[in-house]
Amino acid sequence: MSSMNDREKAFEQKYALDQELMFRIEARASKLFALWLADQAGMNEEESKAFATTIVSANLDEPGFGDVKRAIQPLISEKGLNLTEHAIDNKLEHFMEEAHRQITTEQK
Repeated sequence: MSSMNDREKAFEQKYALDQELMFRIEARASKLFALWLADQAGMNEEESKAFATTIVSANLDEPGFGDVKRAIQPLISEKGLNLTEHAIDNKLEHFMEEAHRQITTEQK
């Protein structure tokens, strides 16, 4: 019986660690994406950092990047940036891969 409980606890711990890792990766990807977008919009360093903080916070609203996409629309419209949803999705995927690489490298 104890062996079953130990396995269950180990599974729960691994799940919690995996969730924490995904949270960190998604937050990092949001930040990288926001900094890239801020650069595209011609923001200075201070504005870029503030924008990135806003986007990372927006990403906490729901799982996935739907909340990020909604949060960036005002900037895209205001600056007249020519970014399709497909281009945005590709950039987010790129930054997810980059964030994963960065965070797993940091953990070693």
